[in-house]
Amino acid sequence: MSIETPCIAVCMIDPSTGLCHGCGRTLPEIARWHRIDSAERLAIMQRLPARMAEAGLPALAPRPAKDG
Repeated sequence: MSIETPCIAVCMIDPSTGLCHGCGRTLPEIARWHRIDSAERLAIMQRLPARMAEAGLPALAPRPAKDG
């Protein structure tokens, strides 16, 4: 079973916002991602586009899903 993730493998934290340039998550969110349930992951993922826009960070295209 795979875990839902917004990660697009562009892992770089913006020093002024504390957000990842690739996905918009904070370091604490990234660190605990594998321990939180699916509902919380999805709720965070829904907020990421607005969070990125508010921070003035460009939204990057998601990484294509792997088949299988």
